[in-house]
Amino acid sequence: MTEPKASALTHFDAQGQAHMVDVGSKSETRRVAVARGSISMKPETFAMVKSGSAKKGDVLGIARIAAIQGSKRTSDLIPLCHPIPLTRVAVEFELDEANSRIDCNVTAETVGRTGVEMEALTAVNVALLTIYDMCKAVDRGMRMDGIQLMEKLGGKSGHWVAGQ
Repeated sequence: MTEPKASALTHFDAQGQAHMVDVGSKSETRRVAVARGSISMKPETFAMVKSGSAKKGDVLGIARIAAIQGSKRTSDLIPLCHPIPLTRVAVEFELDEANSRIDCNVTAETVGRTGVEMEALTAVNVALLTIYDMCKAVDRGMRMDGIQLMEKLGGKSGHWVAGQ
């Protein structure tokens, strides 16, 4: 894989200094981003999460709320990320019992001048970290994998789908 040219990186000015991208002249459009990731754990930990018997409570319910909160705080965490008004954040979990894995899928939406990829990716990370935090007392070896952007819609670059 080739590295992008420095001039193609939008968060650097002509002198190579970091800056927040000026989106003032962009049109407001509907923008959507879908991100996903997974956390693998011991079968006993998976069973505990699935049954809702974790000592700290409803792991997936709390992870869903944490993901939504995380998406709203993205610009506080990522230095050059614009604060944007989110119109929707949907968090879904898929339980893969055969592999003792929980997949997290997040869809973030806005109507604005910049995309919501960072918000969707942040939400996935925060959800998985929350699952880890709530279960670490019984399984410190959990592993988070495959965190990536799956799709984005809107803006000048249009529609993008991973792997296409």
